[in-house]
Amino acid sequence: MSQRQVLKVFEQYQKARTEFVQMVAELATRPQNIETLQNAGVISLLRTLLLDVVPTIQQTAALALGRLANYNDDLAEAVVKCDVLPQLVYSLAEQNCFYKKAAAFVLRAVGKHSPQLAQAIVDCGALDTLVICLEDFDPGVKEAAAWALRYIARHNAELSQVVVDAGAVPLLVLCIQEPEIALKRIAASALSDIAKHSPELAQTVVDAGAVAHLVQMLLNPDAKLKHQILSALSQVSKHSVDLAEMVVEAEIFPVVLTCLKDKDEYVKENASTLIREIAKHTPELSQLVVNAGGVAAVIDCIGSCKGNTRLPGIMMLGYVAAHSENLAMAVIISKGVPQLSVCLSEEPEDHIKAAAAWALGQIGRHTPEHARAVAVTNTLPVLLSLYMSTESSEDLQVKSKKAIKSILQKCTYLPALEPFLYDAPPNILKHVVGQFSKVLFPWIFRYTSAEGGQLSTT
Repeated sequence: MSQRQVLKVFEQYQKARTEFVQMVAELATRPQNIETLQNAGVISLLRTLLLDVVPTIQQTAALALGRLANYNDDLAEAVVKCDVLPQLVYSLAEQNCFYKKAAAFVLRAVGKHSPQLAQAIVDCGALDTLVICLEDFDPGVKEAAAWALRYIARHNAELSQVVVDAGAVPLLVLCIQEPEIALKRIAASALSDIAKHSPELAQTVVDAGAVAHLVQMLLNPDAKLKHQILSALSQVSKHSVDLAEMVVEAEIFPVVLTCLKDKDEYVKENASTLIREIAKHTPELSQLVVNAGGVAAVIDCIGSCKGNTRLPGIMMLGYVAAHSENLAMAVIISKGVPQLSVCLSEEPEDHIKAAAAWALGQIGRHTPEHARAVAVTNTLPVLLSLYMSTESSEDLQVKSKKAIKSILQKCTYLPALEPFLYDAPPNILKHVVGQFSKVLFPWIFRYTSAEGGQLSTT
């Protein structure tokens, strides 16, 4: 047999391996093929091809493994049990950029399913190598590494702390300053998933200088990037007054208010969430939001959208109103009550109705003037019907009842109370009668107050 014939055998073998791994990678994109591939023992075959002498075969084998692991947690566990991860981690440090991206994709696909699978990636020593990849010259490698780190950190505080301890946060902050939009997005998303778990982890993100860069990027026209940035800032702000103040000091206003007018629903929702997380902490932060025009802007946003996009804005109005009479009056002056009443009546989802009921209760509970502002919008009968409806969820019934009670105890506007005399159950009616007594027979209350007594409305 001639040398040419001998080499032809090897060429055919290489061609067969190439065709096989390419076909498997293609088949793995279709869910109907996954079970058949798994039963045929494809993971073991692909593991062998990760060590192939031909780089393109290695890369395609890794891509196929990533697609399989991405499908469900059973396949991800099978990848772990076949000892694929150590080879991938070794190759991350040694191979070219194409293989690094494919290997990081496998780690991301495995780690996304559960804390246990993410821990398996940590245990095989992948974190240090992934962090090194964040400094790679190729932006695609950085992006793939950031994806993998994000999916590890998202599960719990312990895994996030491991990512932080590996030195990922400063490099992720550098990644958000890179020109590539896709890299900016995933780096911001990873910082968000790190910050969400605890004040300490959020402080780590702040200490790395992330907030200032994130706020500056809100001017970027890319909607997906703004969505991730607003999420990251919300996760930082939610934990404490100090962290919320740090976000405010980065001059988040008025730029965040422009995001409430964005065409993208996710941008609107996340902007409302950020304002909510700032306003909920203290009266002073709520007052800052009011002074910046945040309340009026959120009310306009609620009016321009539907469904869950409205929810954080509704809650934000409730938090602002809960702090003080003056802040509740600011919501009233900005015409927040009619908009909340619309949400209460129109939204089909009970959890959104419940949030609107809670917010209206926070507005109306302060003084007779506040209660009247709620009552004149014909909100009380709607709350009553939601409370008495057997189709309402338990949470909606509870919040409707509390809102009715809070408003009635301050309401002296009798025309709004009269319908309750005929329709209200006894536990609500007693509060209505009490308010009629306060208005029609105020001398009784003056007498009981002077005597230190208490008038029963039962």
